[in-house]
Amino acid sequence: MRKLIFFLMTLTFAFSSAQEQDSLQLEFGEYMAIVKNFHPLVKQAGLVVDEGEFKLMKARGAFDPKIAGGFSNKEFKGTEYYSLFDAAFKIPTYYGLEFNAKFEDNGGYYLNPQNTVPEDGLFSAGVNLDITNGLWMSERMASLKQAKIYREQTKAKRDIAVANVIYNAVNAYFEWYATYQELELYERFLDNAEFRLESVKTSFRAGDMPAVDTLEANTNYRNRKIQYQQAQLDYTKSSLNLSNYLWTDNDVPVEITENVFPDEELFQEVDQLWIPNELNALEDVENNPKIRSLEYDLDIRRVERDLMGNKLLPNIDLTYNFLTSEPREWRGLNTADYKFGLKLELPIFLRKERGNLQLAKVALENTRFELISASREIENKIQALQTEIASFREQLVEMNELVDNYDDLVSAEVRLFQLGDSSLFLVNNRENSFISAKLKEISLQKKYLKSRAELKKITANF
Repeated sequence: MRKLIFFLMTLTFAFSSAQEQDSLQLEFGEYMAIVKNFHPLVKQAGLVVDEGEFKLMKARGAFDPKIAGGFSNKEFKGTEYYSLFDAAFKIPTYYGLEFNAKFEDNGGYYLNPQNTVPEDGLFSAGVNLDITNGLWMSERMASLKQAKIYREQTKAKRDIAVANVIYNAVNAYFEWYATYQELELYERFLDNAEFRLESVKTSFRAGDMPAVDTLEANTNYRNRKIQYQQAQLDYTKSSLNLSNYLWTDNDVPVEITENVFPDEELFQEVDQLWIPNELNALEDVENNPKIRSLEYDLDIRRVERDLMGNKLLPNIDLTYNFLTSEPREWRGLNTADYKFGLKLELPIFLRKERGNLQLAKVALENTRFELISASREIENKIQALQTEIASFREQLVEMNELVDNYDDLVSAEVRLFQLGDSSLFLVNNRENSFISAKLKEISLQKKYLKSRAELKKITANF
């Protein structure tokens, strides 16, 4: 981490006028670490996990103990009609059983007889049991189970979001690397064209070369200059795009300067970072974040189905409370003093409940089919990318040899031209062939690297 911060500080502050000639290499590994640690979208993805924790906290709140109380009083023309006071404490549990304790102190001339209590008040303690909507499944139980599943699912969602950000970031780096290679290529041949133009002009003045050769050399120079300017523009645009992914730990953006250049050992570093995980990509499909996220969706749908199925049962609510006016003397508790209640509720046709159950089953099947399809799609995509990467490797070997051969031909043609056994036209033609082959090699390198990045994105394992 210290190294990253130092590097970012160097990018931001170190390029003073006295150091404009210095250069700094942005290594691929360092760049990846900067994106993972400081990019705002990566930090934002971490908020999804926090959201899962807060939703779980909210679901657990349904089982929090509660304190309740109330007071009601009526007086009219000097007569106290009634005075009602109650205070209660409730402890809900996971399986629909709720413990409660209550104190009542009521009085008044017109007090409802059922509210009559002893002079010192009435204490009660007991339980409330929702038999069918609690022992098997209830809204509170379902919400808690789904919140626990969602908390685990957020980790997979975070991995997917982070992988998307890093995928775009590494593609920006590969584009920056490719445009830098093209810029160096055109810079080299612009220098060659300028040197050759001056040499031809000197030979023409000495009478050793015809005027048409100066036109040929000047045309080639101007063409190289246009190509170089376009390469500069492409490199500047890719540098600005790369800067979108460079941030400090204080959310301060960092801009790439002309003194910073790409990793010269990019391919070796990519191999070191990625190859071990790429080899097991196909065997590890079940741990793919997208697959894990869909499996969590499936679990959430199952809980919803079970809840809807439980609603087909009749609602049976059972309440039992002991009553006493002396709460300190529980040993002498009279079991004949109690309050009991039984409530039964059952819709006749159950159309709403049966409809909700069928909808939950359909949603479950949809998620299951989506999981099956995604698994197969990911497997095929991984196989296709692995085949593509292997093909690009073979093409790069051939292309590297082809570029070397063209380079040798250019060198040989230049020597012949210097000895007077070749023409400027042939030299330019050899250079054009070399540049074309080199550009194809750079393009192939970029495709190869981006294919590997896409494989890492699918597995979300950067």
